[in-house]
Amino acid sequence: MSRGLAPIICLILSISPAQAQRPFITLASTTSTQNSGLFRHVLPKFTRATGIAVRVVAVGTGAAIRLARAGDADVLLVHHKESELAFVAAGHGSLRRSVMYNDFILVGPGSDPAEIRSILDVDHALSRIASAQAIFLSRGDQSGTHKRELELWADASTNPAVASGEWYRETGSGMGATLNVAAAMGGYTLTDRGSWLGFANKRGLVLLHEGDPRLRNEYGVVLVSRDRHPHVKAKAGQVFVDWILSEEGMDAIDEFEIDGTRLFHAIR
Repeated sequence: MSRGLAPIICLILSISPAQAQRPFITLASTTSTQNSGLFRHVLPKFTRATGIAVRVVAVGTGAAIRLARAGDADVLLVHHKESELAFVAAGHGSLRRSVMYNDFILVGPGSDPAEIRSILDVDHALSRIASAQAIFLSRGDQSGTHKRELELWADASTNPAVASGEWYRETGSGMGATLNVAAAMGGYTLTDRGSWLGFANKRGLVLLHEGDPRLRNEYGVVLVSRDRHPHVKAKAGQVFVDWILSEEGMDAIDEFEIDGTRLFHAIR
């Protein structure tokens, strides 16, 4: 067992006997779905419909996949398609299904020292940040957001690792913590829109870049394979997968809003 997974597994094992008697599944998912409030809106509807509770372990996509690969989750709901497909190809999960999407945005100080506010494409925006050597905060945690950020830097023909510790800083933290650091340092960062709208401590941070089609952020659901991990709750997990992909589940996703703004869009 990796050291990184040990605290998460200890948390799962600390569930009281009374709680353990209820039917439940363990869902390994992302901080963005948890912190945005989506699960607080959607999961009670699932439990009312099926009688199955859901215990969410909210970590970065990389950590969620490692948890599921160890057989310590029944269902995976994350947002890095290539990693999800690799998880299935390795025999740890059944067929991946697309569930929903939102988008990534670039936020930063209102003074916008890299002058990206009027830039239309994300490649150019990131190139401007690098050229200006403006502070950029990366999650640096192998989450779906971090992986997408690195892909976008590569598309911009920029390797920010050469400036690590200078203008490019890795927090090794989740989205909320990274936004807090960006706010404190007056830096730029890439975030999903849901986390941004749910983030209360914006201080001087503002939304500076959005709308490039490459910033689409798709989430997929995968049932952990019972063939590879015989102890997982495959039947209850399948009930969750079927429900989240049903009209009822999709409607629940589409209904979720913050201040009148829909955060996630179901893929029907």
